[in-house]
Amino acid sequence: MGDLIRLFLKLGFIGFGGPAATIAMMDDEVVVRRRWFSREHFLDLVGATNLIPGPNSTEMAMHIGYEQRGFRGMIVAGTCFILPAALMTGTLGWLYVKYGALPEVEPFLRGIKPAVIAIILGALWRLGKTAVKSVSLVPVGLAVAGALLLGVNEVIALIGGGLLGLMGLYWWRQRLVCAGLLVLGPGLLQVGSVDYALWKLGLFFLKVGAVLYGSGYVLIAFLDGDLVQNYGWLTEQQLLDAVAIGQFTPGPVLTTATFIGVMLGGWTGGLVATVAIFLPSFVFVSILNPLIPRLRKSPLTAAFLDAINVSAVALMLIVTIRLGISVLTGWQPTLILILAVVAVVRYRLNAGWIVGGGAALGLVLG
Repeated sequence: MGDLIRLFLKLGFIGFGGPAATIAMMDDEVVVRRRWFSREHFLDLVGATNLIPGPNSTEMAMHIGYEQRGFRGMIVAGTCFILPAALMTGTLGWLYVKYGALPEVEPFLRGIKPAVIAIILGALWRLGKTAVKSVSLVPVGLAVAGALLLGVNEVIALIGGGLLGLMGLYWWRQRLVCAGLLVLGPGLLQVGSVDYALWKLGLFFLKVGAVLYGSGYVLIAFLDGDLVQNYGWLTEQQLLDAVAIGQFTPGPVLTTATFIGVMLGGWTGGLVATVAIFLPSFVFVSILNPLIPRLRKSPLTAAFLDAINVSAVALMLIVTIRLGISVLTGWQPTLILILAVVAVVRYRLNAGWIVGGGAALGLVLG
């Protein structure tokens, strides 16, 4: 349990760059360095997180904790991963309310972002070699990547990739009729009147945590549509500042909820918002994790998992490409990326050193 606490507190502090980057760091820590899992099983867990609502990187932390120490391990790993970012965003929310401004962190981010891209590229190479078990899986990955580039929703693309895998890997070989996959979307709860109340805040973020699929941009759509447009709890500028806080602090971007909770209801509001938005993930993981070994034993669901794993790698690749286009806008980030790639591939440095070195270079190079 002590290993879980130390690992996920560290990842909570250095987990910049979104879920793709954090999952890459977890792969380095639990597959390469600690050898807690085979890469195939790690990929099964990655695929599973894409099938349920909630933040993928946080759910990966929960899965790893569950695998190592059961239900208590899931609670410990998930909490330790969330805690650093929640404390940071909560503190920044308190300062924002007190002083009405955000700290200047752009010089550090200029160096951290290209370093994070290097970490993701290293993990993509390792995960891709394991995920592509046969040539027949390559078209699945290409189809999912193409669908994502055309703007298809991430969840639809991933499930579509899984269904392609079922047909290609099992049905065509075994000549069996495969049942279609029925995906039930949970209904959205209505929060109630416009006036702010602590229970309404908790209910709103519980709803978000229970139905949130896709990227952080989906979270922004929820926040703008409800908190700004419908309920009038935040202004547009306050929402943009809250999203900025979630982006430039490490750990799960859903700790944006902590910042908003502190703004609206102090530290009590921050606690309620944080617990509410992450609680569904603990429930989903505790239900799904014990089923993964059974899914792997069945030829039908194993084919589906193989295709989902390739699709998840394709998703990480597209995210990395988009991030690279937005980040590599000058010689400074390009140089930091090259140095970080060398550190990852040649020297296999820990992700913490790479993130810290990138931040320092971003400050020095300007």
